[in-house]
Amino acid sequence: MDDDTLARLQRIADFAESEGSLADNLAELARLAATAFEAERCSIMLFSAGDGDAMRLRVVASHGDLPAAARDTLVARGEGIAGRVAESGEAIVIEDIMDSPLAGFARRPRQGRPGLMAAPIRIQGKVIGVMNLTGPRAARTFTPADLATLEVVARFAAKTIQVIQLQNLLQSRFAQLALARDAERAVGSAMLGAAYDPDKMAKIVAKSFFREMTRAGFDAGQIIGAASEIISQLSTTLNRHGKRRDRQ
Repeated sequence: MDDDTLARLQRIADFAESEGSLADNLAELARLAATAFEAERCSIMLFSAGDGDAMRLRVVASHGDLPAAARDTLVARGEGIAGRVAESGEAIVIEDIMDSPLAGFARRPRQGRPGLMAAPIRIQGKVIGVMNLTGPRAARTFTPADLATLEVVARFAAKTIQVIQLQNLLQSRFAQLALARDAERAVGSAMLGAAYDPDKMAKIVAKSFFREMTRAGFDAGQIIGAASEIISQLSTTLNRHGKRRDRQ
């Protein structure tokens, strides 16, 4: 491992110790990865839509000029390049996608040598997402050594997700209570189990939210009002991140 590779990993390792929201941390990780690999674009996709076998990958963070189609598309296992990486669990590097068997999945016309790398993001052996890098700068190409480094970076991404989710759980007594009641076991065990399955955790908390409001005597209209407030807060957050992405 050369000095340049070690420097890349050091910068990302230092970042992995930072605090903040999951969205902000993943956006910064995408920026660092794009800079480290001298790539035009980096995107991080997580399984965050659908249920069970119908789960879909969605872009949750990116850096660079990512096409709207790529940002908004939901990708199933085995679908497209990211879907294939998620299904196989194997990282790939392509020197020139337009001259490869995967040319049909390219979202951009030929521009120089559109190289690509993609690596799975795993937690406890389960693929939860994919990290993609495209467009190597300065006439360089992605190499197998770059891919090996990206696989390490994908591990940092997984650790970042784990740490932030667990920090958020520890800071939320409501989430602890919801998970403990649902699992009927110690809070710590419930937290650790659900933290690696954020969709399951979200549903548990949502059901607990409904039950607690009902027990407290709130009627249907008031519960709908509370849910509407959550949607309003989410819309504000998404708009803020959208403006930040446009500025990039």
